[in-house]
Amino acid sequence: MKVLIVKTSSMGDVIHTFPAIEDARRARPGLSFDWCVEEAFAGIVALHPAIQTIHTVAIRRWRGKLLEPGTWREVVGLRSALRASRYDLVLDAQGLLKSALVARLAAAPIAGFDRSSAREPSASLFYGHRYAVPRDLHAIERTRRLFGLALGYEPDFSRLDSGIVPPAGRSTFVGEKTAFLLHGTSREDKKWPVADWIETARLLVDKGMTPVTTWSNDREKAVAEAIAGAVSQTVVVPRSPLAEIAAVIGGSALVIGADTGLTHLASAFALPTVAVFLATEPGLTGPCGPFSSTLLARPGLGITPAAVMAEAERLLALREIGQLKVGRG
Repeated sequence: MKVLIVKTSSMGDVIHTFPAIEDARRARPGLSFDWCVEEAFAGIVALHPAIQTIHTVAIRRWRGKLLEPGTWREVVGLRSALRASRYDLVLDAQGLLKSALVARLAAAPIAGFDRSSAREPSASLFYGHRYAVPRDLHAIERTRRLFGLALGYEPDFSRLDSGIVPPAGRSTFVGEKTAFLLHGTSREDKKWPVADWIETARLLVDKGMTPVTTWSNDREKAVAEAIAGAVSQTVVVPRSPLAEIAAVIGGSALVIGADTGLTHLASAFALPTVAVFLATEPGLTGPCGPFSSTLLARPGLGITPAAVMAEAERLLALREIGQLKVGRG
């Protein structure tokens, strides 16, 4: 059975889908999976070994160029590629009108959330198979339940496995005592103060760890350089392709991150990961991994570097205990 997954964005949403694929691989080994995703996140999808073909969309770019012939050539090309693949089932795991319209391009049976379960109820009108999944569950569990209902198995919720491993890389920045600081995020109110990142870097050095950070725009570059300027042991990785940053993150011993997609990636790699949430509730979409933890700021209060480091040390100890148990087993 050949299945097309439609989950176009965002990075965190894409990563939240991986455990559902692992469930399906164990329960239905005869399935094969392709994926349709926003072009910016194709490198993330490629981390999962079960995905055979990745089809990309550019909805964010297309919206601003609807009248240009090149846009429609890309849409027609996508439709042709999807239909040529002859899918047995399209699984819209996003539940939005835009994802439902992409799913329709494949001209195959579509499964998705029912009207009461989809993020945009109108999306369910495009599905031939609709499934009720409670909305008060974490996004990972909702997706796992949807896959199980659509593909005919019961997920094993006693285990959580993303199925991804860090990409191979020969970065000189990774090491046993590397701590990656993910300070960049999309909204200003999600950003931890620069002074707190600097103090965290100092505390890491005091613990014998090397802080590592990077940047993707000029504002983030200024923050990264400020951390390195104040704590000379900090290594700043130049702006790099996503796969290269993923390799550096994956080789780190610890990740401390703001509310951003790469923090979800670190969690999915099963790394000790401390997420710092200042303006958003992790609730049903926060990082979820065997060694991840989210610190949530209380109204009117921040999160101190000391609290972050205490949680980081706890997670590192848990990871070490887990590794010892595996070694003894």
